[in-house]
Amino acid sequence: MEKIPVLGLGTWKAAPGDVTEAVKVAIDVGYRHFDCAYLYHNESEVGAGIQCKINEGVVQREDLFIVSKLWCTCHEKSLVRAACSQTLKALKLDYLDLYLIHWPMGFKPGGKDLPLDRSGMVIPSDTDFLDTWEIECHPYLAQKNLINFCQSRDVSVTAYQPLGGSSEGVDLMDSPVIQAMAQKHQKSPAQILIRFQIQRNVIVIPKSVSPERILENIQVFDFELTEQDMNDLLSLDRSLRLTTFPTAANHKDYPFHAEY
Repeated sequence: MEKIPVLGLGTWKAAPGDVTEAVKVAIDVGYRHFDCAYLYHNESEVGAGIQCKINEGVVQREDLFIVSKLWCTCHEKSLVRAACSQTLKALKLDYLDLYLIHWPMGFKPGGKDLPLDRSGMVIPSDTDFLDTWEIECHPYLAQKNLINFCQSRDVSVTAYQPLGGSSEGVDLMDSPVIQAMAQKHQKSPAQILIRFQIQRNVIVIPKSVSPERILENIQVFDFELTEQDMNDLLSLDRSLRLTTFPTAANHKDYPFHAEY
């Protein structure tokens, strides 16, 4: 069975104009795992960066682990193959290493990515899901129970938004605990947050288009957080979810009402 590289480059919210260069830089500095999705509307630019490095001989296709995601309007069986083919064509690839369900909720098929009713809520499809998906995970949303549950059943977990972000004026990077830890290890707060996931055996996909940060985010294999560090980071958990998808809160499969 193919192994997933523990660190990958996230491409969500990476503008099409920036992401080709970001992918090229990432491959040059050693990234081999790229997290993509139809919904990001930048797969053809990601593909251009990958093709460029394959053509230059820097990597071969089999060196890379490419992930994409089936969007919610294509959950009906008859639509899945076409959606996957569209992604492959955009990425200029013959195959994906992993194809995920983007969100575990089916939406009404059609021309709109987010079909809304008159009250601004998403229109569901009548599909069900039986698949795996990525989870938001960072010290403010540690996901301890869910990760333990998955790992006890040999299910791999990928953490998206591992660097947190800002919500209600709370920015994870500003946490005094993380700042002090970064100083102690002579690393950046982002490197501490990435290393935290790696030591939990969680795959991590920080997003960046800045060459400096792309390089910095992969320089996390030359130090180790202590058990005390890990416990201090876990103690920051406040169940603060930054990505909540409120327009789908009435969906029968809305995932965030569940305990974990």
